[in-house]
Amino acid sequence: MLVLIDQRNDSFPLEEKYFNQIEKAISMSLKMAGYGDDYEFSFSIVDEDEIRELNRDYRENDSITDVLSFPLYEREDIPAQGMLGDIVICAKRAKEQSEEFGHSYEREIVYLTVHSVLHLLGYDHEEDDEKSEMRQIEKSIMKELGVFK
Repeated sequence: MLVLIDQRNDSFPLEEKYFNQIEKAISMSLKMAGYGDDYEFSFSIVDEDEIRELNRDYRENDSITDVLSFPLYEREDIPAQGMLGDIVICAKRAKEQSEEFGHSYEREIVYLTVHSVLHLLGYDHEEDDEKSEMRQIEKSIMKELGVFK
């Protein structure tokens, strides 16, 4: 597994101590979704302006968000190896959410990573049945990772 981390956020950088947790979260997500680990991911940490711009340009939603996923494949077309897509996290928004939800920043970063990897694997939460399936696997992965602080 290869995770290419691009920290493009000078005002609120993600500390390096979280990078190992990010890689564990990606690996566990792949494993528990039934995939091997012969994949590559682009993982970017950005500021509020950049994530808002990406959200506006690609999702037609002109607002700040916590995480965006850019999958290269539909669920049924995922190859056995190679690049799966891009994960973009707004570290400042993740920090705010961790405080809002009353849990650790580490837990929020790990959750957003898991959530995003599942999107890259074709999971979604637009419909109730899809949302239920995605939430169930997220809970299982988070439990396996033991990140509940």
